[in-house]
Amino acid sequence: MLFERLDFALHAGEMLQIAGPNGSGKTSLLRLLAGLMQPTEGEIRLAGKPLAEQRGELTRNLLWVGHAAGIKGLLSPEENLAWLCALHTPESREAIWRALEAVGLRGFEDVPCHTLSAGQQRRVALARLYLDAPPLWVLDEPFTALDKHGVAQLEEHLARHCEQGGMVVLTTHHSLTRKPAGYRELDLAQAGSTADE
Repeated sequence: MLFERLDFALHAGEMLQIAGPNGSGKTSLLRLLAGLMQPTEGEIRLAGKPLAEQRGELTRNLLWVGHAAGIKGLLSPEENLAWLCALHTPESREAIWRALEAVGLRGFEDVPCHTLSAGQQRRVALARLYLDAPPLWVLDEPFTALDKHGVAQLEEHLARHCEQGGMVVLTTHHSLTRKPAGYRELDLAQAGSTADE
């Protein structure tokens, strides 16, 4: 049993940080919210309806970035983003290059991703957040391998997304310094209590 009596809601403009020690179920909870796993008990709802009945709606409204970068090493950053964008809305080459520039990868658009550092590979994955992304972002340890500048830039971008009506659910061991007004934290170490505040 990872958690029980877990009850919370996320609305437009809100950010929910899932906290807890290693093994407390943070990634499992994100996978449940993203529809990648099914709960053994209880129900996850999207806009008031059971998630299981709305797979297409979830796919249109959710962007998932897992703990691993989730990119193909033999493809270039541009090719990876073109392939990933095809899952939602295909993007132009110019839009993809602007997104890569936004994450500091100008000049690396067409090199194989396996030649990039871990931090640069993470930036390729995070460049999806600078394209025409869905409103709900579910991010598992998005700050992994980023340098100080990259961390500050991502914090600002996540907060701005919420301030424009988007939603973010994330796990991180990083202490956020830039939080939107709708920021909340859910500590799974205390998951026996209700988290809907």
